[in-house]
Amino acid sequence: MAISRRGLMLVLSSPSGAGKTTISRRLLSEEPGIRMSVSATTRARRPGEVDGQDYFFEQPENFQLMVNRDELLEHAKVFGNYYGTPRGPVEDALSDGKDVLFDIDWQGTQQLEAKMRDDLVSVFIVPPSVAELERRLKSRAQDSDEVVAQRMAKAADELSHYPEYDYIILNNDVESSVASVRAILRAERLKRERQIGLPDFMKGLREGRT
Repeated sequence: MAISRRGLMLVLSSPSGAGKTTISRRLLSEEPGIRMSVSATTRARRPGEVDGQDYFFEQPENFQLMVNRDELLEHAKVFGNYYGTPRGPVEDALSDGKDVLFDIDWQGTQQLEAKMRDDLVSVFIVPPSVAELERRLKSRAQDSDEVVAQRMAKAADELSHYPEYDYIILNNDVESSVASVRAILRAERLKRERQIGLPDFMKGLREGRT
């Protein structure tokens, strides 16, 4: 009797600049059996982007149909365009024992929790201080001072949602934070509820048939 494993949905959330994207990239490169969730979007495809790999590019009418049919695990409108997570590819991956990584905010996490709580593992990445968060945002040299100020103002609201997450990681050091996320992933993979065929296996052990 074989024991297989159902995959899990691993969510990483944080205020902008706290480190979730860096940690996500490291996790994808170092941890086998995990893949990034591919979102559907109504925005136009940019040069070099591949449909089904970077995003599932959808017309607004079709995206709304997906919402109406409950084919999205979560969705939101961002800067005039819609983004969402198609249910089908995620459920297929979980059934195949593969884990799916999500880089989403607290609102998306709430939607995932409402629909697939048993499969969800949520991690909130916290900066060591407000000053360090601002320093990281400015050091990226991607945003104007005005945008940095907006991100800092938004961070206060995002940080207030930390109690909604399963795990909290204080990102003082990237190496340590990546190690912590990998430890969480390893432990969650071993949970009894995710072991498919375990009851029959244990029954066989008790009866001397395994």
